[in-house]
Amino acid sequence: MSGFERPLRLGMVGGGNDAFIGAVHRIAARLDGQYELVAGALSSTPQKAQASGQALGLAPDRTYDDYKSMAIREARLKDGIDAVAIVTPNHMHFPAAREFLKRGIHVICDKPLTATLPEARKFAKLAETSDALMILTHNYTGYPLIRQAQQMIADGALGTLRVVQVEYAQDWLTEAQPADNKQAAWRTDPARSGAGGSIGDIGTHAFNLACFVTGLTPESLCADLQSFVPGRQVDDNAHIMLRFAEGARGMLWSSQVAPGNENALRLRVYGDKGGLEWAQEDPNQMRFTEFGKPTQILTRAGSGALEMTEGLTRTPGGHPEGYLEGFANIYLEAAAMIRAHQAGAVGDVGTLLPGIQEGMAGMRFIDACVRSSQRDAAWIGLA
Repeated sequence: MSGFERPLRLGMVGGGNDAFIGAVHRIAARLDGQYELVAGALSSTPQKAQASGQALGLAPDRTYDDYKSMAIREARLKDGIDAVAIVTPNHMHFPAAREFLKRGIHVICDKPLTATLPEARKFAKLAETSDALMILTHNYTGYPLIRQAQQMIADGALGTLRVVQVEYAQDWLTEAQPADNKQAAWRTDPARSGAGGSIGDIGTHAFNLACFVTGLTPESLCADLQSFVPGRQVDDNAHIMLRFAEGARGMLWSSQVAPGNENALRLRVYGDKGGLEWAQEDPNQMRFTEFGKPTQILTRAGSGALEMTEGLTRTPGGHPEGYLEGFANIYLEAAAMIRAHQAGAVGDVGTLLPGIQEGMAGMRFIDACVRSSQRDAAWIGLA
């Protein structure tokens, strides 16, 4: 950040001081000095919202009981927020975002876009007519080696793509969770998370990553969804086959009942000239193999790093960077886009940032998976 640029004033909806994802957003936002958290409606109850605001050092008059009163007042203030981060359960994404977008306040929203496809369509319509920016935090697209993989494929390093394998496996929902586990409670409640369980929570990340890196257009899918834990109302495991318009084929596995897996997001892409492999739990290395040649181990900020990734790394090669830094890259690029927007010249700034189109793609993916599984894994179009 150059000396004359003030930090962007950031507000937050949800993500109180005891919420994991709220803390992640706050760390990511402040890592490069681009934002200052100045306002928030941090919980669904006034008492918790006030307590969280106090714990985070927010001024009492910038700590709000609800997001609507926050949006109304912040839009009127001379030093009101430039952007708001929405880190609520899925069903609250659109109601909260609506209040800020219609008042010209930029929105940085967690994925998936919302809980239902009809509501997502309303979200998209509003975002397209609002003057404010709408950015979706598909944070794994911010990893330097993922950006390198995307560029290598675009440059033809793998040739014509044939096979895409992506998976996101966890084990934290292997057993039924106690009622006081807030994360499990809302993520397994279709009224708050939507119809998709694992496919909405982590499957959308896998789907987005595969599409982002390859540049392929998903055309149709067939899905077999399971709810292995008795009484669970949403899926906790999914096997999905994908067909891409360009002729490639894909497989996606999403599971939250796979013991031994913590956050095992893995991507493998193969073309007629070569292949690459990357795993989120070891994000500073990527395997690249040209057909008939020895496998290369490419490293973040290493000798084979592409120049376009330099602005996405903060430490020399060999010093590990990971989840927080990748998340911070989304916020860093969002700041550049917001500043360009404020200057009246968005141009090509932030063109790799996920937004409303990627959000809608994720919602169509969830909807198609559910409909396919209900029809005994029939092929469903993604248009």
